[in-house]
Amino acid sequence: MAEEASSAAPAAGTKMTMVVGVDDSEPSLYALRWTLQHFFPPVHLPPPQQYRLVVVTAMPSAAVGIAGPGALMDVRAFVESDLKRAAERVIDKAKDLCAQLQVSDAEFEALEGDARTVLCHAVERHRAEMLVVGSHGYGAIKRATVY
Repeated sequence: MAEEASSAAPAAGTKMTMVVGVDDSEPSLYALRWTLQHFFPPVHLPPPQQYRLVVVTAMPSAAVGIAGPGALMDVRAFVESDLKRAAERVIDKAKDLCAQLQVSDAEFEALEGDARTVLCHAVERHRAEMLVVGSHGYGAIKRATVY
């Protein structure tokens, strides 16, 4: 177990990775802003950034079921296009926020799938030490009725 922890640590001189999950909600953008303000000092101020930032948003799969010849393809293409535009808007907001706070070396990804799965895979793929997400403020009862 201790061997696993030590092998997961970044090599000397490399930055640790932080994945921030964003969507189009205010709590999500607040979490990104808070993270940037507390962990990513402007480039002209010491100390240098200790983290590599990866901002990830999830696009839900376009599952549409409409009967009729040709109807499914037309609607599915429209829905997929709309989902991609929505993800691009989220990424653009995140890029604007990073630019405002002078964080220039962030990576941005928009991936298809359920947000929980997308974020877990992003953490594994980037070998992140930290995952940051916002909270909508749902309590346990509200979460139980949503899922």
